[in-house]
Amino acid sequence: MAQELKYSQLKNGCFPEDFSFNTTGEISPLEGIIGQERAVRAFDFGLMVKMKGYNIYVAGPSGTGKTTYARSSTEKLAAKEPIPRDWCYVYNFQNPRNPLALRFEKGMGRQFKEDMNELVQLLKTEIQKVFRAEDYEKQKNELLRSFDEKRSSLMEDMSKMAAEYEFQVKTTNSGIYFMPIVNGSAIGEEEYDNLPEDVKNVIEKNSQVVQEKAGAIMRDIRELDKASKKQLEQLDYKVGMFAIGHHIIQIQEKYQDYKRVIDYMNDLKEDVLENLSQFYEDDEEGEEGLSSLLPMLGKKPAEDVTLKYKVNLIVDHSKSEGAPVVVSFNPTYSNLIGEVEYDSEFGNLTTDFMKIKGGLLHKANGGYLIVQAQDVLSLPQAWEALRRVIKTKEINMDSSRDQLGATVAPTLKPEPIPADIKVIMIGSNYYYELLSEYDEEFDKFFKIKADFDYEMPRSNENMWKLASFIKRFVEQEETIDFDVSAVCAIVEQSSRMVERQNKLSTRFNQLAEILSEAVTWAKMEEAKIVTSAHISKTIYEKEQRLKLYEEKLGEMLDENVIMIATQGSVVGQINGLAVLDMGSYAFGNPSRITATTYVGKSGIINIEKEARMSGHTHDKGVQIISGFLGQTYAQEFPLSLSCRICFEQNYNGIDGDSASSTELYCILSSLSEVPIRQDLAVTGSVNQKGEIQAIGGVTHKIEGYYDLCKKRGLTGTQGVLIPVSNINDLVLKDEVVESVKNGEFHIYPISHIEEGIELLMGIPAGEKDSNGKYPEESIHGYVMRKLRKFHGFSQGKDED
Repeated sequence: MAQELKYSQLKNGCFPEDFSFNTTGEISPLEGIIGQERAVRAFDFGLMVKMKGYNIYVAGPSGTGKTTYARSSTEKLAAKEPIPRDWCYVYNFQNPRNPLALRFEKGMGRQFKEDMNELVQLLKTEIQKVFRAEDYEKQKNELLRSFDEKRSSLMEDMSKMAAEYEFQVKTTNSGIYFMPIVNGSAIGEEEYDNLPEDVKNVIEKNSQVVQEKAGAIMRDIRELDKASKKQLEQLDYKVGMFAIGHHIIQIQEKYQDYKRVIDYMNDLKEDVLENLSQFYEDDEEGEEGLSSLLPMLGKKPAEDVTLKYKVNLIVDHSKSEGAPVVVSFNPTYSNLIGEVEYDSEFGNLTTDFMKIKGGLLHKANGGYLIVQAQDVLSLPQAWEALRRVIKTKEINMDSSRDQLGATVAPTLKPEPIPADIKVIMIGSNYYYELLSEYDEEFDKFFKIKADFDYEMPRSNENMWKLASFIKRFVEQEETIDFDVSAVCAIVEQSSRMVERQNKLSTRFNQLAEILSEAVTWAKMEEAKIVTSAHISKTIYEKEQRLKLYEEKLGEMLDENVIMIATQGSVVGQINGLAVLDMGSYAFGNPSRITATTYVGKSGIINIEKEARMSGHTHDKGVQIISGFLGQTYAQEFPLSLSCRICFEQNYNGIDGDSASSTELYCILSSLSEVPIRQDLAVTGSVNQKGEIQAIGGVTHKIEGYYDLCKKRGLTGTQGVLIPVSNINDLVLKDEVVESVKNGEFHIYPISHIEEGIELLMGIPAGEKDSNGKYPEESIHGYVMRKLRKFHGFSQGKDED
């Protein structure tokens, strides 16, 4: 028979003697992270690899310090790395819809922007000064006078030529006309119509000659006008160059190491010289006229003619130290890539290169971007934007309107910026597997996986680090200290959180919650130090806030609405144990399992499955029971058995195979007609060989049954059967441990179904003799006899 566990085996206690301090005020705060050596090695290695594709996915459960460690470790390394370059967008004089991206060393981007702002002001003042100067007006007037004289001379030649053929030249706004002269005076159309035909013929003949000769003179006049305009432009260019040339050269000399800046300044110079009139002509009269015609529109703001000569600085590292580390919890498409903003003018959307706004990727360029996988995958187009930058190694600011196919306004296509960013994505293993499954290039983009564990070994070193973690909490939150008993209580609670005696939890956010609430309870009591009593009160109060559903179930058990027997013996009936997980709170709940057996061919029928309330794992457990029965009893004749098993009063469904051994005991009781003790509850998975396998939630299951027995009154015989492989998973409450110590409650570890048979039914399971027969007075013997009888009935024989 299985031996029950001693009370000392039910939890791994932590005692003040394990530490050499009295309060956390005597120790140093924790630096770094605890119990994640594998993840830390992977993460630190990933940071050091600078090749393409070595981005990092930090996986693991929430609350293990993934984001905190990733940020602190990255910032520590980034502080030693070179500062990336500044980026500006400027006007593209060759293609205005494609602004140019200029790159500068740290701080030079802001300097260039300031220099260009200063240059723009100089352009306005210097150009207005030289073009309103008397010297310019004098040169311009002399040039115009010279051309006017030459034009007048050509017009005079035309008049003389026309007079020779008896024509008079008339100049109007529409052009030049030749009127015939008859009898010394010019005539009109009516008078011309009354002339004799021979006179008309002479006039027509002379007109053709005049037209030909006048055409040659007009060509000379047009060439003269072109030359006049060209010389005026040359004069303006010369004067404009005199005004701005040396300023342009100064900037080119200052930025002589930036070839693209020199080319840009040359283009800017030519554009200014081609549009000099913008700087000194006044168009206010035209605008006032428009406003008077359309008063409802109001006065349109004057256009800034110098806008295209300004600089849009989108990345400024003038005050940066080391490489940038950008952490985002809202990585929308626009936040990542940046965007081009629009203004509305009289119902029309307008934009320009100065409305280009950089995104998170621009800020992180040359450094690190830390994002949450859930955020990236839940926001539209965020993953597509991120993977495109990783793949192409450039930041291309396509408008989100383009991405959605909803472009209704003029768009800009800024020149892409080369990207050198290490992306650190933080999330659960679920998102890692999801991305690996649905994005065939994900493994190529994220070649490093830093896997954070939810538990760590309960070694002396880690216990001391946990104490240092508490000290760090005290300093960060500026709270009162914890004494050594409180530290011991936290260590025990940490083991309880992972349900392992030799492990500690790495979910430090949950531990921090307990610390915060314990401090609050201590302050309410006006205590000067946090003790284990405050930790215990915190845990108790937290459970009380969350155990409403558990209390409702307890009331139904007390009122026998849910029927569970904790005394006596019943055939085909057993107490199974389940865990109900409410998210932030889990508790054990006993459940009655029954089995009925009779002659038939249907085998074991799982009523839960038939009612579609059974999960796949539970269905598998039932099939394993069929395998055990066949292996044990059907070697000489086939099973002629119909059996129905059921979780009574189960209305929410069930899954898991932790009740498979429980169901098997119930079936064997029904077949052998030997009653099962109702004061013992059972949990454990069974395989086809009858071996008992480990299950989860063993601590909650034991405590759930203990609480029920305690309410009804402990008899001293009550207890729970658990798999022997779950012994190290026991982290029971002190109350349960004390009851076991006093012999009021019992916990039996078993390794095989036959050990449980003897405990539950009080009769040995039985071993085969040399003839392969089970003893008559054994459970196997009783079952074999019943199954043989069923087989006989199925064959039409009345066997005893």
